[in-house]
Amino acid sequence: MPRNITSPDQFTVIGENIHTSRAVKRDGPRAAAAPDGQEAVTFKGADGVTRFLTVPDIFKKRQPYREGNLKHFMIAVYKGVHGDADEQALGAAYVHWEAARQIKAGANYLDLNVDEVSYNLAEQKRSMTWLVKAVQQSSTAPLSIDSSNAEIIAEGLAAYDGRAGRPMLNSVALERLSALDLVLKHNTRVVVTAAAEAGMPSNAEERLQNVGKVVEAALSQGIKKSDLFVDCLAFPISVAPAYGRHFLDAVAMVRRDFGPEIHITGGISNVSFGLPKRRLVNDAFLHLAIEHGADSGIINPLEASPRTAMALDLESRPAKVALDMLLGNDEYCVKFLQAYRAGQLG
Repeated sequence: MPRNITSPDQFTVIGENIHTSRAVKRDGPRAAAAPDGQEAVTFKGADGVTRFLTVPDIFKKRQPYREGNLKHFMIAVYKGVHGDADEQALGAAYVHWEAARQIKAGANYLDLNVDEVSYNLAEQKRSMTWLVKAVQQSSTAPLSIDSSNAEIIAEGLAAYDGRAGRPMLNSVALERLSALDLVLKHNTRVVVTAAAEAGMPSNAEERLQNVGKVVEAALSQGIKKSDLFVDCLAFPISVAPAYGRHFLDAVAMVRRDFGPEIHITGGISNVSFGLPKRRLVNDAFLHLAIEHGADSGIINPLEASPRTAMALDLESRPAKVALDMLLGNDEYCVKFLQAYRAGQLG
């Protein structure tokens, strides 16, 4: 097994939480009735007092709500864009609270994504502009502007004032190399992904091939290798047993071929989608990723950290079961799920 160990202190955490896709359960611990009886999500204000992000009626007509979910960041952004002065302040207070929590937990960048706000591009742009301006009011960490649409990224970068440091652009892939122009225009660091021009890669070799083309394009435009963060694309291990190895092998290959200057990252929690004990699986996968050469992760710093991952007791029963699954030795996650049902995963 590769041993390209990065010190936790040198690991770049891209905090993934400030996304409009995030949800909490309507019957979960974060949900409560506001003093006026309205359904709400609780949070702490800057003064430490519990506050209530109330749910607008328009959200109660949508499918996530009917399925028992509250898209809390979407609600905060909606209030910021469409509410009166009090509602705008409430939405801003909510994102300030989350930004502070992520930074305290170790986030080096705060990743902002509003893609799920609407199918309307103008609405998405307005939402990104508001969110960037709101977060940067209090954030001591630079922002990572994240979208599947380069126009939304451009809107976010234009709104960023740089007070917390150079921003990051998330992301550039073969299908939209033109987004490299935004890297140069706004002097950003950039996440480049291993996606193909049409679809996702099917193995580690395809990931390396795709990354090579994007990196070559970036370097040819004068972008420094040290400003590149390669996302080797982690997929759910519950879908196919080889998905963990595909990511890990790609990490090792990118580190081998591009050396120590380039950064290697990825959405670590993707691997555990659909499984119980996600925190255990994510810690084990992050441990493996760091051993293979990753020095960054797009993670929830409130639930995962490189320090915790590298301190994982690899000889413990839970870790052994999780590692065996992630390394492709547990088809359909059968042994992992059996251990879970038997109460062997802690």
